[in-house]
Amino acid sequence: MRVLLTTWGSRGDVEPLAGLAVALRDLGAQVRVCAPPDEEFAALLARVGVPLVPLGPTVRSVVAGTRPPTSEDAFRLAPELVAARFDTLTAAAEGCDALLATGLMPAGARDVAEKLGIRYVCACFHIFGLPSRHFPPGARPGKPSPRGETDNRVLWEQDAQRVNALYGGALNSRRAAIGLPPVDNVRDHVFTGRPWLAADATLCPSQGMTDLDVVQTGAWILPDDRPLPAGLEAFLDAGAPPVYVGFGSMAAHAPKGIARVATDAVRAHGRRVLLARGWAGLAPVDDAEDCFVVGEVNQQALFRRVAAVVHHGGAGTTTTTARAGAPQVVVPRIADQPYWAARVAELGIGAAHDGSTPTFGSLSAALSTALTPGTRARARDVAGVVRADGAAVAAKMLLDEVSRDRSPVSA
Repeated sequence: MRVLLTTWGSRGDVEPLAGLAVALRDLGAQVRVCAPPDEEFAALLARVGVPLVPLGPTVRSVVAGTRPPTSEDAFRLAPELVAARFDTLTAAAEGCDALLATGLMPAGARDVAEKLGIRYVCACFHIFGLPSRHFPPGARPGKPSPRGETDNRVLWEQDAQRVNALYGGALNSRRAAIGLPPVDNVRDHVFTGRPWLAADATLCPSQGMTDLDVVQTGAWILPDDRPLPAGLEAFLDAGAPPVYVGFGSMAAHAPKGIARVATDAVRAHGRRVLLARGWAGLAPVDDAEDCFVVGEVNQQALFRRVAAVVHHGGAGTTTTTARAGAPQVVVPRIADQPYWAARVAELGIGAAHDGSTPTFGSLSAALSTALTPGTRARARDVAGVVRADGAAVAAKMLLDEVSRDRSPVSA
């Protein structure tokens, strides 16, 4: 059986597909991944022996400029990605039995699957992007109801209009070119009525949160057994557990001056600092020995050895930190990040920073919550219930669905 997995987005969009690819391969399937051609994504997939088919421009070229992407940038990127999916996925999916798509609004993937007559699945890593009549506080603007939810019917209608404006013209033009009728609602067409949710049920409960028939598989985690670099090991062994500070693929979106603010706030709590360079290029503010900088490392191993993790609130980082039992401080900036910040606070496993731009005082206050013994105890308790088998669950489910498609009864 052959499966094509595709995404366009940051590492948090690519690494879960690598985890699913490994799980599918363990069940005997042949798998390839269409993803952005960033060097680190190619290296990630090469590490687990999964072929990468380049899709669209590099993510770094789009998000790592001196300013955040604008609406004009979005209107240029959307049709480019639609065209890339039609061209690249059509060739890559030839002979495949299923196509699973995720990442930034994968318009074009379902259409290729439809033309080829193969199984299509849309997957999400959080519920932020799913149409819903209500949403948890912090995830969307609106006036909370007495139950703590927000009625977002008007907002979701506006969201559908926004997606149509971005993708509709390019999508329907390409559909017409291959003999398919136009679609009226691109967002709902892409998601289908039964999207998969690759997120842990404890961290991201979905029941009652969307009108769609969501299939929650659990998070798709790629096991990582790489040793930590020798220099990092030496730093960890030289003193008490440090506080990790990193913002992943956030570049232009990273808080201004975060290295200085975070270093001062962490030191004020008597802790050492572990800065993750990331796409924002975080660097030490001085040459003191209580600060160490790391590049791309095994976070699964590292987070078990830190006092707390300060991060942007991506789905992957939040899940990895929760699994490690480390307290966390989430400084949300965009998209689903406010949702994950709210969940961390609700679960008692850390603190949601108040606002997107931390100061010494505000970050110190958040660390005061995260570094308490009670928060660490709660983080360890939650770590015990966060499941790690989501990729295996999804892989079996996908292959079972393809097998049913092939059976005489389903035909």
